[in-house]
Amino acid sequence: MNPAKKIRFVNKDKNQFFSTLKKRVDAYFKDQNLSKYSNTTLIVKTVVLTAIYVVPFCLFLLFQPPFAVSMMLWALMGIGLAGIGMSIMHDACHGAYSKNEVVNEWMGSIYLTMLGGSPFNWKLQHNVLHHMYTNVIHFDEDIKDKLVLKFSPHTPVKSFHKFQWLYAFLFYGILTLYWVTAKDFVNFFTYTANGVNTNTRTQNIIILSKIILAKIGYFAVFLGIPLFVFEVPTQTLIAGFLLMHFIGGIILTTIFQLAHSVEGTTHPQPNSKGEIENDWAIHQMNTTVNFSRDNKLLSWYVGGLNFQVEHHLFPKISHVHYPAISHIVKETAEEFGIPYLENPTFAVALRSHITTLHQLGHLPDLNEAFG
Repeated sequence: MNPAKKIRFVNKDKNQFFSTLKKRVDAYFKDQNLSKYSNTTLIVKTVVLTAIYVVPFCLFLLFQPPFAVSMMLWALMGIGLAGIGMSIMHDACHGAYSKNEVVNEWMGSIYLTMLGGSPFNWKLQHNVLHHMYTNVIHFDEDIKDKLVLKFSPHTPVKSFHKFQWLYAFLFYGILTLYWVTAKDFVNFFTYTANGVNTNTRTQNIIILSKIILAKIGYFAVFLGIPLFVFEVPTQTLIAGFLLMHFIGGIILTTIFQLAHSVEGTTHPQPNSKGEIENDWAIHQMNTTVNFSRDNKLLSWYVGGLNFQVEHHLFPKISHVHYPAISHIVKETAEEFGIPYLENPTFAVALRSHITTLHQLGHLPDLNEAFG
């Protein structure tokens, strides 16, 4: 059974926050004569980040430099991998890169396949479960317990969780490696079994075949061709491949965690009727935190994921517009008496995440503050 069908948001107070906010944001784009989608900045960014990911790999294959230089090239690829995921693929898979849905589909599919992932699974986990049910345990996949990590106050505390604030980032570093090897298959069969995936058997056979072919193509490009065509030393190749994923995994996971697993966010649970007694948009405001809104360089690289409040409210607006509309969102939230959660810098947000990991890993009574 589809777990997403068991829960709904009930706006008992008939709050007009989101309808008012949407009108104001729409008016901004109309008054400024702007498209809600990509602009020159995003197109240039697409070229730059793609180059950071692709060019070092080509240089590695063609010149096979010394080990230290090779590792530097793979490290650059890790930075490019994370940048593409946050800035290009993310917008495209949300339908925010272009007003043309075909362009969004192709951009999302091409770039996510380049990173070793499945667009089908990603959209179900991220667009459906995470965006609709942010911080709701058993619905939002991003906060469910993962091996030795705990992100929700509503799951059992294990003895080793008290140390997770120390070892969490090591596990963050293996996220993309797990993603390109096993996660897509685990998610595909899980979503098919629980009903999140509503496709027919025939459609699922086609989807699974595409996932398998994409994985074969990915590993052929990054491991097969270097080994058998360019005869790259095996140890150098494996070390570089793992380094790329470790760097990309730490960056991607940390940036996403700073939006929801920090101090000040709530973790509401549905009542016996499967209802969360709150307006959906206000729920997003209570469970999502911005950081470093004034840091233009960081904002450029992380694809506006430091403006997660705006992204969760308007996922189909390209991230290049978030700095401008954030002022509208904040002013409207203050007008309606709704919290606009943010941390002023990356360092403050990171410290808050570590504190949250520490609190979640200790006695249950410490977790009561999370709601």
